[in-house]
Amino acid sequence: MKPFFSGTRPGKSIKVGKEKFEFPILYYRDDAFAVFYTADARKVAPLLPSDKLHPIVLWKNRALFGVACFNYIDTTIGPYGEVGIVVPAFHAEKKPPYLIPAIRETYDPRFGMVVLHLPVTNTTARDAGRGVWGYTKCVADMKFVITPEYMECRLSEDKHRILTARVARRGFPKRDYRPLSTFSVKDGSLIQTIIAQVGTARNSFFPDGSFLDLGDHEITGPIKELGLSAKPVMSRYYVERSGILPEGKVIETRVRELSGYRGADRQGEHTVIYRET
Repeated sequence: MKPFFSGTRPGKSIKVGKEKFEFPILYYRDDAFAVFYTADARKVAPLLPSDKLHPIVLWKNRALFGVACFNYIDTTIGPYGEVGIVVPAFHAEKKPPYLIPAIRETYDPRFGMVVLHLPVTNTTARDAGRGVWGYTKCVADMKFVITPEYMECRLSEDKHRILTARVARRGFPKRDYRPLSTFSVKDGSLIQTIIAQVGTARNSFFPDGSFLDLGDHEITGPIKELGLSAKPVMSRYYVERSGILPEGKVIETRVRELSGYRGADRQGEHTVIYRET
């Protein structure tokens, strides 16, 4: 079997501001988990930067909305935390059928996550994300609590709580070779980035013990207006995972702006605790 990271080095050197990076960025080990709700598709659709991007509707105008959390333990740009506030979407001229894109995910290359906000814990990750991909990154504080029972991220900005996301450790295990696909906007162009990954995922539907608790913050105010379901429809966490982040590709031009919350120019706090608190 060909090693997962084979051929990634030597890479391409890119400079963003004062920082230099080698591409692709390699993610050797992390704690990764996500929770998904349904939202009013009529309210979600205007958040997307292109008319060719369509929310993934499960039933009766109920579209997917998610929060994905990553505690990056070992990477080629160092350890840091990241939280993606995302809308799963489908890039096509016509709307996709109900449910099927949610089942197939990136088996269909038109599927991906529109990244509304992408807080990280340091300016290096922020500047690289905005400078290379146009990712909607800002600096925030993250406290990860990783226990045998659950995985949790408490996201805040200078002691101002943004959200708490928890995923219970349950679900059907499956070896996952599907890439992660994201949509972002840079200089008026829609960028799709295909992130290779390999790991063992556990998926749970209508999961007990998993939740998203929104705080009072500029990021979460608009989310509260989306009509989120009372309980999550799905959770996913990885028992182990590795990833390869390349540069993205332009798939559409002259799209709408998607800049996200920018926040203050500061370093964030990145705390990880492997016990109940």
